[in-house]
Amino acid sequence: MQDKGLARRELIAAGLASAVAGLPMPGLAQSGTLAPDAPRSAPATVRAHRVEVPMPHGGVAAGHPLAAMAGTRMLLQGGSAADAAVAAMAVMNVVEPWASSAAGNGFATCLDRKAGQVHSLAFTGGAPALFDPDVDPAELDSGHKAVTVPGAFGGWIALARRFGRLPLATLLEPAIGYARDGHPLDASIAMFIGRQQAVLARYPTSAAIFLPGGKPPAPHALFKNLPLARTLQSLADAETRALQGGADRDAALNAAYDYFYTGPVAQEMSRFSAANGGWLRMADMAAYKPVWDAPVSTRYRGLDVYCSPLTSRTGLELCEQLNIVEGWDLAALNATDPLLTHWLIEAIKVTKADVYRHAGDPRFVTVPVDRLLSKDFAAQRRALIDRTRAIALPQGADIAQRGSPPLLAMADSRSRGGDTTSLSVVDADGNAIAVTTTVGGGFGTSVVMGDTGLLCNNGLRIGSTAPYDGHPNRAAPGKRALLGNGPIIVLDKGRLKLVCGTPGGETIGQTQFQFLVNVIDRAMPIQQAIEAPRFALHAEPSFYKAGAAISVQMESRFDPAITQGLAAMGHRLDMVSPYAIGSIQGVLVDASGARMGGSDPRRMGYAVGY
Repeated sequence: MQDKGLARRELIAAGLASAVAGLPMPGLAQSGTLAPDAPRSAPATVRAHRVEVPMPHGGVAAGHPLAAMAGTRMLLQGGSAADAAVAAMAVMNVVEPWASSAAGNGFATCLDRKAGQVHSLAFTGGAPALFDPDVDPAELDSGHKAVTVPGAFGGWIALARRFGRLPLATLLEPAIGYARDGHPLDASIAMFIGRQQAVLARYPTSAAIFLPGGKPPAPHALFKNLPLARTLQSLADAETRALQGGADRDAALNAAYDYFYTGPVAQEMSRFSAANGGWLRMADMAAYKPVWDAPVSTRYRGLDVYCSPLTSRTGLELCEQLNIVEGWDLAALNATDPLLTHWLIEAIKVTKADVYRHAGDPRFVTVPVDRLLSKDFAAQRRALIDRTRAIALPQGADIAQRGSPPLLAMADSRSRGGDTTSLSVVDADGNAIAVTTTVGGGFGTSVVMGDTGLLCNNGLRIGSTAPYDGHPNRAAPGKRALLGNGPIIVLDKGRLKLVCGTPGGETIGQTQFQFLVNVIDRAMPIQQAIEAPRFALHAEPSFYKAGAAISVQMESRFDPAITQGLAAMGHRLDMVSPYAIGSIQGVLVDASGARMGGSDPRRMGYAVGY
C-alpha cells in the first residue's frame, strides 16, 4: 500500500531522475526560465520528452540504464528474452538495491511465440514456518522477523531453464562486475539511502554496504557491494563446476539453484536469522519452489490481455477494471472531458473493494477468481458507478460460494508502501517477457543477510497482508502475501501487441490500467502513453475498509478542465509533482509491425534496442 510519505519520496526521486536523464525539470520551460502555469496546465496532446526506441531485432526497457544494457548484451550474444531478463534482474539487484534483490519476490509474464502461449511465473516466497501471527506488526516492517522466504533467484533459474540459452555465468557477469568494481550511484538511490539511513544503521551488515564511513554515499559516488559480488560469483561457479563435471545445462542450472536454496547461501541466511532472533531456517529455503501457472486474462476491445494470477492482486484488479470500463465508449470522449478520468477513478474504487475483500493465497483460501473476472460480474459492479458524482469506497461484492470470506468489521490499518522495479524484453524470435520484482517496502527488511550482500523482502508487513482475523490475506506460516506485481502481455489475434510493467506498490494496477487505456482507447504511441499525466487513489485508512476516505493524487500536468470537473463531481484531489506516479517500461508493436520501446522519465528507466 502506498502512503503519502512514499508518494512524496517518489516525487523527489522522479525529479532527480529527470535531471540525471537530461529531461527538463518539472516547472521549467525549455529556456530554463520558470513556466508560469506549468504546474497547473498542459496541452491536450501529450508531448513526449523522450524518443521511442526502435527494436527491430530486440531490446530491453528496464528500470535502470545499466540493467537495460546488460539485457541487450545478452541478446547480442545470441541469448533469448529469458536470458536478457535474468541478466537485467541481476544488475538491478546491484544498481537498484532499494527495490530489487535475488532474495526478493516477483512475477514474470512470458510469451512463447513458437508455442503461441503465455505463461506466468511466480517467484514469491511465503512466511517462514516459525512465523508467529501474534507478532507486533512493527516488527514486520523491518528487521530480522520481517523476512519472507527468498524467491527471486529461484525465478531467475526457472526462466533460464525453460526459455534461456546462455550459461548462468554469462548472465551474471555484468552484475558481478558492477558489484565488485562499482558503478556511479544514481542520485535518486543516494537520496533513498539517506532517507533510510537511521534504519540501515541499526544493522552492521547493512551499514557496511550502504553507509560506508558511517554516512550515505554521495550521488555518482562509486558504489560497490563486495559481499553480493562474491555471492553471485559463487552461484556462477556452482554452475561451472557442474558443467565441468559433465552435467548438462539443465542440471548445471539446478546446481546453482541448490547452492542458493540448500547449500552455502541458505546455510548462511539460516545461521544469521537464528542468531538474530529471526524465523527463516534451512527448511523454509529447501521447501521453496517457483511456480509456473496460467495467467489471468480478459478480452478488451478485441485484444487478449494477460497478467499475473494470485498471489498477485494486480492481475485481478487489471482485468476487472478493464471489464468495467469496456461498457463505455472511452475513445469517443474528448481528452479534456473529466468524465473519462472520472470513470477510470470509479472503476478502480469498485475493483479495489472486490479484490481486497476476496484475494489471498489460493493454497490457503478459496478465491472466486472466475467470478471476479467475468463480464457479467463487471456489468453488475459497473451499475454502482454514478456518471455525475464520486461514490464512496463500496463494500466488496458478496460472492456466495463455499469458503467465501465473511464481511469483517475492520479497524483502521495504515501501512508502509511498496518499492519495486520492472523490465520488458523482446527478442529476435518474437518472444517477450515482462518482469516486476520487489523487496516490498524500500530496502525490504533493511537487513543484509549475513555475508551474502542480499536484502530480503518484507512482504509480511501490513498492507501486503491483512491485520484482520478471518481475512483471506491474514498472514500465516507458509502463506504467501499478496503482491502488487502484475507484468502484462497483450496479444492481437495471437500476435504480440504490447509487453509492459511498472513498479509502484498500491499504484501498480492503477498505472497499468491508465497506460492500457492510453494505448488501446486513445491510440497513443508508447512513449506518449507512458508520459501522459497519471492519477492514483489513496485510501485512508486502507482499501480493506468500505467507506474509507478516498483522495486522488493527480500529477499537476492534468488540464484544469479535468481537475475542475472532477472536483465538481465530489472527488477529493491531492495535486502532486508533474512526474510522480509509477514507472512504465514497455514495448509496443504498432500497426505496421514495428516494435518500439518506451521508458518512463518518472524514475531512471531506460530502453535499449538493436
